[in-house]
Amino acid sequence: MSYQHIRFSVANRVATVELHRPEARNGFTITMADELSAALGEADANEDIRVVILTGAGKDFCVGADLSGRSFEVSNTPASDNDWVEPATRVARQMFNLRKPVIAAIRGAAVGVGSTMILPADFRLAAKDSRFGFVFSRRGIYPEAGSCWFLPRIVGMGRALDWMVSGRLIPAQEALEAGLVKSLHEPDALLDAAQALARDLVETTAPVSVAVIRQALYRMSALPSPEPAFALDSKLIASLGENADALEGILSFMEKRPARFTRTVRQDLPTFLPWREHTP
Repeated sequence: MSYQHIRFSVANRVATVELHRPEARNGFTITMADELSAALGEADANEDIRVVILTGAGKDFCVGADLSGRSFEVSNTPASDNDWVEPATRVARQMFNLRKPVIAAIRGAAVGVGSTMILPADFRLAAKDSRFGFVFSRRGIYPEAGSCWFLPRIVGMGRALDWMVSGRLIPAQEALEAGLVKSLHEPDALLDAAQALARDLVETTAPVSVAVIRQALYRMSALPSPEPAFALDSKLIASLGENADALEGILSFMEKRPARFTRTVRQDLPTFLPWREHTP
């Protein structure tokens, strides 16, 4: 596909999805939302892609919605219209349902949707100059992209209430201490750090295992009891006798060599995963 507001590239089994409106500090548009959703879907469908890096061109990741050209025409959308999906959710839902890990590499401002769209990522790496902001209360609007579900699971309810209700800007060090980001880097070294993490995931992890683990963590942890997780774990462990990756993982460890995992997400994802029936 050709894209207008993002860039999409693939190298060494890693897809890089870059917000690409540096002249507008990567202001978020409906076009960008739909293109991000499409690019994530493209990465998920491509068996040669193992990891996705999400980043932004220029000195800022995303300063929020671009309202300069009335690009968010939502005033005529009735609240009762259950078929309409707000733009940030189009990105977050696709990222949440992805079967491959996502590394968000953030520098500069990540405000509004710039903070909410990265919450479903598996790893968030940030530059030391980054700052985050769930500024909705200061604009008289509401959080989007399911962020009221994601954020407390990442940083805890107390911190989420502080950040969301106050709408204040959050410096990089506070984001690190709260667990919103995994690590801090010099701005010019940020993408290299994301790529190094991506290479490690490509070289050392099994794609089917990653796909199952990624979804199970969110979907099982959100349930009121561990019983469904117990049941799923029993089925997964029982299936290991037919799992070539499990044998390879053990043999490679014992033989002190890199593993060569051969199972693919398209063909070998367990059929009994409870969320497969409910994925949009």
